[in-house]
Amino acid sequence: MFFESLWKEFVLLSEVEAIALGGSRVGAHYDEKSDYDLYIYCTRVPESDVRERILEKYCRYMEIGNSFWELEDDCTLKDGVDIDILYRNLEDFSRDIHSVVEKHIAHNGYTTCMWHNLIHSRILYDKNGKLTTLQNKYNVPYPDGLKDNIIKQNLRLLRGNLPSYDLKIKKAIIRKDWVSVNHRTAAFLESYFDIIFALNKLTHPGEKRMLQYAKEQAEILPVNFEENLNCLFQNLFTDPDMVLRTLTAIIFAVESVMETSA
Repeated sequence: MFFESLWKEFVLLSEVEAIALGGSRVGAHYDEKSDYDLYIYCTRVPESDVRERILEKYCRYMEIGNSFWELEDDCTLKDGVDIDILYRNLEDFSRDIHSVVEKHIAHNGYTTCMWHNLIHSRILYDKNGKLTTLQNKYNVPYPDGLKDNIIKQNLRLLRGNLPSYDLKIKKAIIRKDWVSVNHRTAAFLESYFDIIFALNKLTHPGEKRMLQYAKEQAEILPVNFEENLNCLFQNLFTDPDMVLRTLTAIIFAVESVMETSA
């Protein structure tokens, strides 16, 4: 009740072009306490005092204007459920999707997250049909060129180059720099999962439930996929030698499955 009333008030603002619901709330894995991810596409961001007047009607806690990643208001509804409200310019968002899906530009991990967000969001309001048009435009098969570019770029970050993560992790272990070990391992996994999803021509779901998503949706997975990841996590700060052996096993397995699936 609070959620629906909230987003319908934003519809009344002239600068708002479209509103969409994303995240777990539009998938199969959510419950009554799952967060809401609300995307408000606008020609300009509504003033903070205007947003606050709307939100205070339905929220018991508000953080207005967080901008750690995208501009957003992070709140807790009066029913106790958290809601993240992100404000986007539709033209800028469209250009980001175009660069990935049509120009095949790969990133260092998370390449297709915005594309995934677009095609899997549920459109709640679309004043001029622009978001629907964009969603339909990019509801297309995964491009081979994008797949190849993601794998090429991110595989080079896993091994075989001076800046690659396997060497960075090894150096950090030798220095006993555990903060760096953790940081580089997270970066390694970002590129690793980008490869896994690209190999299967799956758009990237974001930072949550990646392992579960891969197990449920991917047809091609490296040998000992989950086992190797669990071994890595279990030994990250207790057995450095096992960490290095496991990283080698992960890289070998993903290279092997790429060869057999080519």
